[in-house]
Amino acid sequence: MLIKLSGGQIFDPAQNLHGEQRDLFIRDGLIITNPGPDARFDTVYDLSGQIVMAGAVDIHSHIAGGNVNTARMLLPEQHRNHMARRLNQPFSTAKWSSTDTGYRYARMGYTTVVEPAMLPVNALDVHLQMADIPIIDTAALEILGNDDLLLRLMRAKAGQNQINDYVAWTLNATRALGLKVINAGGANAFKSNVRQFDLDDIVPDYGVSSRQILQTLQTAACQLGVPHPVHVHCNNLGIPGNVETIVATMEAAQGLPMHLAHVQFYAYGNEGAKGFSSAAARLLEAFNRHPNITMDVGQVLFGQTVTISGDVIAQYSRHGDASPNKWMMWDAECEGSGGVVPYRYREASFVNTLQWAIGLELFLLAEAPERLFFTTDHPNGAPFTAYPELIRLLMDADYRQACMARLNQEALALTLLPNLTREFSLSEIATMTRFAAARLLGLRDRGHLAPGGIADIAVYDPQGCGKCGKTPGAFVAQPQADYRAMFADAALVFKSGHLVVKDGEVIARPTGNAHTVQPNFDPRIQRDIQNHFDRFYSLKLNNFKVDDVAFSVEDSQRFRNVDVNQSTN
Repeated sequence: MLIKLSGGQIFDPAQNLHGEQRDLFIRDGLIITNPGPDARFDTVYDLSGQIVMAGAVDIHSHIAGGNVNTARMLLPEQHRNHMARRLNQPFSTAKWSSTDTGYRYARMGYTTVVEPAMLPVNALDVHLQMADIPIIDTAALEILGNDDLLLRLMRAKAGQNQINDYVAWTLNATRALGLKVINAGGANAFKSNVRQFDLDDIVPDYGVSSRQILQTLQTAACQLGVPHPVHVHCNNLGIPGNVETIVATMEAAQGLPMHLAHVQFYAYGNEGAKGFSSAAARLLEAFNRHPNITMDVGQVLFGQTVTISGDVIAQYSRHGDASPNKWMMWDAECEGSGGVVPYRYREASFVNTLQWAIGLELFLLAEAPERLFFTTDHPNGAPFTAYPELIRLLMDADYRQACMARLNQEALALTLLPNLTREFSLSEIATMTRFAAARLLGLRDRGHLAPGGIADIAVYDPQGCGKCGKTPGAFVAQPQADYRAMFADAALVFKSGHLVVKDGEVIARPTGNAHTVQPNFDPRIQRDIQNHFDRFYSLKLNNFKVDDVAFSVEDSQRFRNVDVNQSTN
């Protein structure tokens, strides 16, 4: 199958293309070089005046797992079947179902999404849920910062090599793409009635600090060659003054790669009459001093959502704010904990306005968009469906000012946002949501439009975007352009060369792949793991491994291994 995409305006930072008019060629799911004047194309698409980017990559979105399903059960009013079913798929149009998740992402031009919080004991369930999400490729990061066997090994002064073997075994067994740490040690401390847990606090019964857990897992990821740096949910989420915690965490990385998640929730100072203020500038000053650190923002946007997290300390401390007034906490022996708390972000709220403004400050003040990533920590800051609204806020300063007029002015006065006039370019959006995001995950075959890449391609109707008078054919942000509408419904989306979205409507639902890593390990570690399971678990060890046999025939080739030992720089 040979396809030509003719005359589109290409935004591909990987090739230093910033709106140049180019043709793209697809053969059998891959982008290829120009096949020559004698080529016979099966299909030609005229993309004159259209904006063309690689398929977008979301590095942090809670789309599967126990907390996600619990949120669905807790809030049935948010996901009832609300349209006629299509494609003969049960619940295919139920709001926030797995099918709806794939459709909504695809309509926006997203083709790869990472679930950032998979408990090893729950890995099979996570992968089965992700396999039920159509169109998009998926991946999961496994949580190990509160793992009982890991902490027992550390308490026993096990060597780094033995811990590396255990980490590598779990990555293989759970088919994960990388490691996630959530308030390292905090879930186990919660079991001992600890309600606040800092970086140098000691986990009861284990005798190790949060810092030691984090550094041990970071070292393991680096020594095993896992492409994606250890993905860190820091201590003290949401607490005024916690900017010092995230700065200390950057310093604890000791120059090794580390990714810090949803940092808006850590950019809080304790100044002002209410003891709560923006510390975005302080966080970014530290970020600029640590080129080994990458971050995603976790932007807050107004409206109803539900917060889900394995950080049971943070979730429990906020259960009184539940709106509507229903919530759930859980605590599992040997594994971890978590909570689900519905929440509505309100424009009149001092705290919510400040959170909204802090996230935008982080985006607009950042000097390195290739190290800062575009997330709402779905659904915690906002549903991922709000991404087009966030893009418009970043690209349209006039629209941003109009939104601020409706918000809590006392809170805005404590931020730099009212005086920030920066407008993001389409190239910067492509960097954050495509090229740099794929590179951070080690997915070198996507996030760009160069020959040899997977033909994951999104085409957008600019809807009145002006042309820059300096660079022929290059688009720049214009106040009159509705970037929210443009990015909400792509004109065309190709997944591995197959057209899946046309004019904002899903027209095909292929099965995606799951990206994994498989680092080597000493097989002798399996004896220690087996002994641990035999002693402390009621199920057998093999019940927790993710094997091909668990998936249907069409999913038998679902897993796609990503090479280890590749640099993310």
